[in-house]
Amino acid sequence: MTSDAPSTLPDDDVEPRAADGRVPGRRGLATRQRLLECTTEMLRSSSYRDLKVVDIAREAGTSPATFYQYFPDVESAILVLADEMVDAGVERFAAVMADNTWKGRVGYEAAEALADAVLTFWDENQPVLRVVNLATDEGDDRFATVRTRLLRDLNNSLSAAAKDHQANGKGQPDVAPDAIAGVLVAMLVHVAAYRVGFEFWGVQAPDLRTVMARIVYWSITGTKPPT
Repeated sequence: MTSDAPSTLPDDDVEPRAADGRVPGRRGLATRQRLLECTTEMLRSSSYRDLKVVDIAREAGTSPATFYQYFPDVESAILVLADEMVDAGVERFAAVMADNTWKGRVGYEAAEALADAVLTFWDENQPVLRVVNLATDEGDDRFATVRTRLLRDLNNSLSAAAKDHQANGKGQPDVAPDAIAGVLVAMLVHVAAYRVGFEFWGVQAPDLRTVMARIVYWSITGTKPPT
């Protein structure tokens, strides 16, 4: 393992690199991707603290030495997965928020779409998100940065929407827009993270989506959701 290994959170325009800084060829990129995919799958059934390089390499049909060609350790591979997840999440949430006026039925449907997007995204990325949240709560700044990047634009969009409504004499003029947005984002992601627990108690995802959408719509507009 070299001291000048590339960042595990590269810029979008930087090609994936091996641990020694080289840009892998086509076969190397395929091997790197297979190692990442196996890491994700193994996180579905194992704690990341119990996940070993030798286990990932065996699952990928290669050797620990090959793993170390691409990642210094297991956490570095998870950070790469988290970075890819952030790019996908930011794009998905932005698409839902784009050009939403929050007016009437169309606005409420957008709130439903946002709730659905968050629930679906958390379900699809649960193995990596579980690690991100755990490591963040333990004070790991690398994973805290990942979570901030994932939710920052969504938070800002909701805050801007609340501020616009207040400027037009609507919404909730006695509440700070950033507070509205922060509470809404926390509500969305925590409900999504514990969806399985809700379902264990008989609460189904469609009902969760409806409640989430109604809270988002009312919090932004200050009006009852259209029926």
